[in-house]
Amino acid sequence: MEWQDGRESGDIEDRRGMGPVGVGGIGVGGVVLALIGYFVFGVSPQTTLRAVDQGGPAYEQPAGVRGRVSDEAGRFVDVISTNVDDVWTQIFRQRGQTFRPPAAVVLYDQATGTGCGLGQSAMGPFYCPQDQKVYLDLSFWQELEGRFGAGGEAARAYVIAHEMGHHVQTLTGTSDQAQRLGAHGATSGSVRLELQADCYAGVWAAHAAEVSGGKVSLDPKDIEDGLRAAAAVGDDTLQQKAQGRVMPDSFTHGTSAQRMRWFQRGEKSGDPDACDTFGAAGL
Repeated sequence: MEWQDGRESGDIEDRRGMGPVGVGGIGVGGVVLALIGYFVFGVSPQTTLRAVDQGGPAYEQPAGVRGRVSDEAGRFVDVISTNVDDVWTQIFRQRGQTFRPPAAVVLYDQATGTGCGLGQSAMGPFYCPQDQKVYLDLSFWQELEGRFGAGGEAARAYVIAHEMGHHVQTLTGTSDQAQRLGAHGATSGSVRLELQADCYAGVWAAHAAEVSGGKVSLDPKDIEDGLRAAAAVGDDTLQQKAQGRVMPDSFTHGTSAQRMRWFQRGEKSGDPDACDTFGAAGL
């Protein structure tokens, strides 16, 4: 994957080496519930944290360092997230709208305070609509490759583009629509929201080279790596690995086949209108 000469916006909040301070509200029990929910039942950590958090953010978090980062892993996140922003800026502009980027992409390790409660690395990357930030512990890249068998830079880029797709949904109001349809089940609002974010990741892949003048680009092998990452985090795959059986009633993200299909739909069409998972007769 080409990215080394891509544009860096410096919209990175680097909290690596910092930990959250002050315990209250959600507590360790809530974190354990979130981890069990994600790895056993496929429930997104944001959903579990919102359910158990009664008093807003439980941890105070020192502000991270804002700006460009010098290490290669951090630069990769900056370049890809900047390119994703550029793609959506162009798409919104073509529709007579203004795209507002996420408040930040936060790099952290182990744990950090968020607008949605305590974030931990075991939850994987996530987007918090309350503070409109994407949270990423870079150790997840090793988890993605070692545990889920989805290595390569394109797989990592897919993850970033997916999470930033949730920000697009916040701007368009789709997230509110999903909440009205429920958080669990094979056709729930949560599944439709996640599959749409997969499709939006595909839309990014379709336009990455165009908006960057070829400085950020994916070849067919990179697209395969992205598809492999989508398949690795399907609800059925995660549940089968964790407990030896699949429970569609507890799906929150969609099956591996669905996640690949919607990513492909976005990548082949390059059109966000093709990502209408809420109007689709079948997923």
